[in-house]
Amino acid sequence: MIYDAAVIGAGVVGCAVARELSRWDLKILVLEKELDVATGNSSRNTGMLHAGFTYKNGSLKAECAVEGNQEFDLVAAELSVPFKRTGKLVVGFTDHDRENILKFRENGERNGVKGIRMLETREEIEAIEPYAGGNFAMYVPSSGILDPMQYTIALAENAAENGASFLFGAGVASIDRPGDGDLWILHTEKGDFSSRWVINCAGAFSPMVSAMLGYPEYYQKGFKGEYYVLDKKAGKYLSIPVYPAPNDKGGFATHATPTVDGNILVGPDSYLTEGREDYANRRDRLDSLFKEGSIMFHQMKRDYFIRNFAGIRWKNCDEKTGEVLDFILEADPEKGRSVNLVGIESPGVTCALPLARRAVQKILDRQEKEGKPLSPNASFDPCRKVPRRFSEMTMEERKKAISENPDYGQIVCRCENVSRAEILRAIHNPLGVHTLTGIKNRTRSMMGRCNGGYCQTRITKMLEEELGLAPEDIRYQRENGVIFTGKVRGEA
Repeated sequence: MIYDAAVIGAGVVGCAVARELSRWDLKILVLEKELDVATGNSSRNTGMLHAGFTYKNGSLKAECAVEGNQEFDLVAAELSVPFKRTGKLVVGFTDHDRENILKFRENGERNGVKGIRMLETREEIEAIEPYAGGNFAMYVPSSGILDPMQYTIALAENAAENGASFLFGAGVASIDRPGDGDLWILHTEKGDFSSRWVINCAGAFSPMVSAMLGYPEYYQKGFKGEYYVLDKKAGKYLSIPVYPAPNDKGGFATHATPTVDGNILVGPDSYLTEGREDYANRRDRLDSLFKEGSIMFHQMKRDYFIRNFAGIRWKNCDEKTGEVLDFILEADPEKGRSVNLVGIESPGVTCALPLARRAVQKILDRQEKEGKPLSPNASFDPCRKVPRRFSEMTMEERKKAISENPDYGQIVCRCENVSRAEILRAIHNPLGVHTLTGIKNRTRSMMGRCNGGYCQTRITKMLEEELGLAPEDIRYQRENGVIFTGKVRGEA
């Protein structure tokens, strides 16, 4: 089969591009080297819907952040993803903090961020968030919080419902364009695929794919950040993201952010790494993060710690000066039918759909110019419908759900109150993902205080029974994430 468009990478931007492409009558293939969407930095972040006040006026980052922020109430409703427009506090302690806050307030207003105002007293701060630090603050009402994993899954499922195909475990090793012709040949771990268009959304590996397409292998620096995940017991102490004053370049130190599910994230810190997937946590960094986090969030207690994780922001940089540069979104006609997105780090989640629209517009413009305009997908549906979570149902709704489907009456994950019906639905998800973290990210099972101590073996057993898998074939997240290697004792 020859595809019309092949998207490389199933992070949040790749899935957004697939969804926007599916508005058109195209054969679409999304190639992902891992076994699910959002296994890289799309899920390793704070889950902020950024307002856009720190990004350089006129930049693609600023333009897409403000656009993505202002449309997200509609997007969340269409895709049935949890979202709260909480606002954000940016707190300061010193005169220099005030200078930077006022500078970026002015920058935000130039970018089109609405409703920013200053809080000059502790009383004003505490009226919004009693547990926030700071002597004064900037309040940004348009900021919000979302679950980036649920959002990426929703984009992918909506794309799939509208005709896009996803292939996992299919890392792209090389790309050819025989005779500089109209077709690209993508050589992957799952075989070779032909496509008229190729869109590079490979995230941390986008510079390498960029070079495969004939563009430069853009220089980047990796800024790694580590996080603490706090128990929901800490959630009652924070209702709004609390950030420290930005530094002179607009970067933030450690901050505290509530999640849409009631946990608290504290982090990230920031330090350089050269490993494209260097996601290991470091004890020295976590100790420092604990001290820094205590300044922003006064209830930073070790009793609340559930787990840690890390993400990496791969930033486009000037190789000589080290200056951080803008996102790259380009389509050079000399490079065949290709669209190249490189360095889409923070605020990439907020910018995903605006970037996707711009990427698809480049395809539409080229097709129009060549006299081959694309036709709309007459059956495109922007909405994704998902059942209400059992944990969020009223008692009457639960009774009704159980009467209609008895599997709702069996709780598999006690920490997050996830039913057997929800686990089964996740096992048979539209993308065909069968990893344990795939079930976890779709249901919140294994995300509670016990980290799956109670439910993980039960879910593993359900995967075996539902899909006919041998224990040795089940993966935790990645292809090398083997859980079982054999029996430790024979049959009784």
